[in-house]
Amino acid sequence: MTSSFVTPQGRRVAYHLTDGAGPAIVFLGGFKSDMGGTKAVHLEAWARAQGRAFLRFDYSGHGESSEAFTDGCIGDWFEDACAAIGLMSGPLVLIGSSMGGWISLLVARAMPDRIAGLVTIAAAPDFTEDSMWAGFDADQKAQLATEGQVALPSDYGDPYIITNRLIEDGRNQLVLRDPLSLPFPVRFLQGTADADVNMTVALRLIDHVQGPDMRLTLVDGADHRFSDKACLDMITTAVADIGCV
Repeated sequence: MTSSFVTPQGRRVAYHLTDGAGPAIVFLGGFKSDMGGTKAVHLEAWARAQGRAFLRFDYSGHGESSEAFTDGCIGDWFEDACAAIGLMSGPLVLIGSSMGGWISLLVARAMPDRIAGLVTIAAAPDFTEDSMWAGFDADQKAQLATEGQVALPSDYGDPYIITNRLIEDGRNQLVLRDPLSLPFPVRFLQGTADADVNMTVALRLIDHVQGPDMRLTLVDGADHRFSDKACLDMITTAVADIGCV
């Protein structure tokens, strides 16, 4: 059964929380995805079988949470994640998928003492600047300035409506410009056939961050969804590998 709470900013966030032992596992989903996705549901079942606490939730403007998607930005969704994490006490293992990888890095930067480990799946840090803005042509940039939004085609359904607020706020949330310490075990997972996040992003990420125990696994032929049985097993193996089972 879905529960919800209201963030300090007044947004209603829907979530599923499974009781269990710690460190609690938190799944942070991707851009325009929701907590009912294959990876989130699989990980919840795995955590329950392990007797582990597990949280999945929808950012505002996503899934069952309040607000319109086009009203949101990275900073809002980071605030939502921090508020959701506030439902639990003690150490956490973060699993960040795509945009959730960026959000998880923001969370880790904000509260490193609470993080016991981090697993990212096709992490997309700074994508609003390095992928979207950098990829816009002059007409798209002009449209963004005059109309406040631009539509981008999507392989997952309706076009993505990218707002000027999303781009401008993203510049306040960048994690690849300044030193970023991750003082806990980290596992980065990345498919070589990912058409949305190139594996060069993963290489740039592991080269940029600093930590005592970091590993990057490139999975030949895996796409951005990273949701077949072999990939799902790889995610749970990564959680076990960082000593959190």
